[in-house]
Amino acid sequence: MILSPSLLSADFSRLADELAALEAAGISWLHLDIMDGAFVPNITFGQPVIKSLRKRSSKLFFDVHLMIEEPARYLESFRDAGADMLVIHAEADRHPQRTLSEIRRLGMKAGLAFNPGTDIASLRWLAPDLDMVLVMSVNPGFSGQKFIPQSFDKIRATRAMLNAAGAGDVLIQVDGGIGLATAPLVAAAGADVLVCGNAVFKADDPRAAIGAVKDAADEARENALARGQWN
Repeated sequence: MILSPSLLSADFSRLADELAALEAAGISWLHLDIMDGAFVPNITFGQPVIKSLRKRSSKLFFDVHLMIEEPARYLESFRDAGADMLVIHAEADRHPQRTLSEIRRLGMKAGLAFNPGTDIASLRWLAPDLDMVLVMSVNPGFSGQKFIPQSFDKIRATRAMLNAAGAGDVLIQVDGGIGLATAPLVAAAGADVLVCGNAVFKADDPRAAIGAVKDAADEARENALARGQWN
């Protein structure tokens, strides 16, 4: 199970220290939420911040979540800033297959995100161009929201659709309301990557919180695999 802590919940006055602490705790991924104030009702940061963070860390895998309109305009600039993966939203791109293919051509991993109210039917046609699917378990735009319970069925449906398309190696990421209570449940439903924000950065002991969430998710995943739950 991969944990990808969301930088949006970090202390922005001490980002270098936050990155060092994550690496020391064994974290290998960092989730970077890019918001434009148009696709979602909030604005965060862009390429200059990612470039600065990349100078501070050569080890972390930068999982960049583009919550922006017309993401295809910015692919190369995010690559140059240091992104390892770009995740676009199905709702924000008129030609997702072309954009996903271009992300890969530029040397990055390609992901596609679905808002809570968006059907995943297009995965049937887009699976060959994907490295990861992001199931949003909250409506995007703000951190600290509560997990939407219907997301469990959506994760299961995503896993089933990917398996049916011969794309069982495509990762499933879940973002929104992930903590010690929800992590094992989404892991059992078929998730591979968990985005944790407040559960990590707002914890009294972030390192202990990371260990507890990962252990719970790993155990639930192993039990689900043993039962053949995803076959």
